[in-house]
Amino acid sequence: MNKTELVEQIAQKADLSRREAEQAVDAALKCIEEQLAQGGEITLTGFGKFHVAERGARQGRNPQTGAPIQIAAARVPRFSAGSKLKESVKR
Repeated sequence: MNKTELVEQIAQKADLSRREAEQAVDAALKCIEEQLAQGGEITLTGFGKFHVAERGARQGRNPQTGAPIQIAAARVPRFSAGSKLKESVKR
């Protein structure tokens, strides 16, 4: 499912126009993005948690040449699924 399909589904299920649903999706994604950029986290009980993790510097290899390269440390977004989401996927 891509963003357009998600907007269509939300519009149908929430009885919204396509434009209203798209604005709601965009606003939600922007809020998540801003919170993670500040180093915060978003917890949606039962669904999951978006958070920022620190990934340390490490040694890697150039896939074309095989030469070792240094990969810099980075902050990366992570998502941990909640219990209700895990249960619904199991079924």
